[in-house]
Amino acid sequence: MSPEYSILKTLVYFDIFDYPLTRDETRYFLDKRMEAGELDTYLLRLVQENKIWQHGEFFSLKNEKTIADRRLKGNEKAAMLLAKAEKIARRLYRFPYVRAIGVSGSVSKNFAGEDADIDYFIISKANRLWIARTLMHLFKKLPFLKHRNRHYCMNYYVDEAELLIEERNIYTATELVTLRTMAGNGCMQKFFEANNWAVTYFPNHRLENSENTPELKDGWLKKSAEFLLNNRFGDWLDDYFYRLTTRRWKLKEEQQRLNTKGERMGLKTSKHCSKPSPAFFHDWFLEKYERRLGELCSKWNLQIEEKPVYP
Repeated sequence: MSPEYSILKTLVYFDIFDYPLTRDETRYFLDKRMEAGELDTYLLRLVQENKIWQHGEFFSLKNEKTIADRRLKGNEKAAMLLAKAEKIARRLYRFPYVRAIGVSGSVSKNFAGEDADIDYFIISKANRLWIARTLMHLFKKLPFLKHRNRHYCMNYYVDEAELLIEERNIYTATELVTLRTMAGNGCMQKFFEANNWAVTYFPNHRLENSENTPELKDGWLKKSAEFLLNNRFGDWLDDYFYRLTTRRWKLKEEQQRLNTKGERMGLKTSKHCSKPSPAFFHDWFLEKYERRLGELCSKWNLQIEEKPVYP
């Protein structure tokens, strides 16, 4: 794979979000190993050829300085939201059966727009995901959180029984390598180990090592609730919440309901996971990425290389 092609793939991905990258960030998200000095040589050449543009420390496919200014403002806001997210995550960890909480989405990548959400990735105890999720979403509906919903977007759940993410592509790999652990009992590290396939996409990157994240102790209320539900009734209740939520979200999809951002609402569910439906952003984004990449490969006179098959 040519170095120019790897650089183009990286910049195209983030260009869709109008997010210019630093030299180090570009290197982290390359799909081939490359030393910093070697990357500098190629970046300088591409800038001189007017294929990419440099705005201060940032590189972009757009000759627009405003996106660099936008990024800097977004970085400042993201820093504030990350500090807030850590406090919220410690609060959410108190819920029964919650085993780890991380932050994903744009905030995990150090950017927050004017209407940015804080997206949480949550791991639950095996076969208790739907009890944990239901209790957390009932909490989110409390009146005092009415105007702070954007800080409580608990939209992706997996449980300890199935830590492996089934969708393996550049989008999910990017989300994995940028996921930030906020609270947990150590099982987030098992999640990263189970999904080490992501580094195949980004050989210059590492999945976060969450072993240094302070482990939180379970409070008496959490322990008591789990004690009361670690039985057949708990099994039935988790299945009931799974079926109920699946039916409700299937109806929303059939009605083509939109969220507050005007996006289609959809949820992909199983006994061991609850996540946004890939069809309503994930697949759309990948199609746009492939199309944009193809256009620029033609413009740069680069051959589109076959996608490698990852284990």
